[in-house]
Amino acid sequence: MENYETTLVETLEKLRKEGYVEDFNVKHNFLECRNGKFQVLHDEFHVDKTFRFEGETNPSDEAILYAISSEKHDLKGVLVNAFGIYSDEIAEEILEKLS
Repeated sequence: MENYETTLVETLEKLRKEGYVEDFNVKHNFLECRNGKFQVLHDEFHVDKTFRFEGETNPSDEAILYAISSEKHDLKGVLVNAFGIYSDEIAEEILEKLS
């Protein structure tokens, strides 16, 4: 995991230029993008890069940005999560990949 020197928005822009154009959402046992058109299971994606952003004054500003690719679905995208997002029940396989 990298502590990145730029902002979350700047890093997102850089990743978009590298082809990470999808916006993934975590569901119970898969990642989803394009309003449910693609449901990517834990064994169908790789976390290529991880960036950690820490809020300087407010811990609630902390976030992790994942650059994710799926060869099976020919997708590259990002997943942004605040720390502690895993309070919702998600499948252990997804949690392990994102840890």
